[in-house]
Amino acid sequence: MQFADVVANRRMVRAFKARPVPSDVLDRVLDLARRVPAAGNTQGLDLVVLEGEQTQRYWDASLPMERRAAFPWPRLLDAPVLIIPVSWPAAYVERYGEADKARTGLGESEESWSVPYWYVDTAFAAMVAMLAAVDEGLGALFFGQFEHEMAVKDALGIPADRRPVGTIALGYAADEQRPSASSKRPRRPFDEVVHRGGW
Repeated sequence: MQFADVVANRRMVRAFKARPVPSDVLDRVLDLARRVPAAGNTQGLDLVVLEGEQTQRYWDASLPMERRAAFPWPRLLDAPVLIIPVSWPAAYVERYGEADKARTGLGESEESWSVPYWYVDTAFAAMVAMLAAVDEGLGALFFGQFEHEMAVKDALGIPADRRPVGTIALGYAADEQRPSASSKRPRRPFDEVVHRGGW
């Protein structure tokens, strides 16, 4: 696909076919996701990937069985792949404590960063993974873990000093999709969003 078509065709997919994603296709998506910019070339990104039956550990931690009957998107659980992009804040602090970056003062602590670039860079990876999925003919959904973050970390053995930024469900989109209420909101007009030369 042309890049403009990939971006224009990206949608949040909430219903999946149970069909597995071929390993070569998944590896291409993951390889592109790891090739994103990173402040100071820190590379404080990890991708936890669950396939097939492995996804059940995630759902057991974040959506207990007693809540599933009322869950509005049950076919989300059919996604054959879950990718959890994980940031590593301490790697950024350590990197910016090195000689070539020490003058910034960002190597002192996480609180020194007015913008926590470990989240920015990890979000870049999530977006690239979703666009790569579209290019491979797959559907994807990014969603937050919110109050389930600790349960997910525990279930998947994610180290305490790492922070997942969300979860990407990945697979072949089901033919029928139930849109969320948010998807019906109109996009802000170009001229309202773009501020040339200043605000």
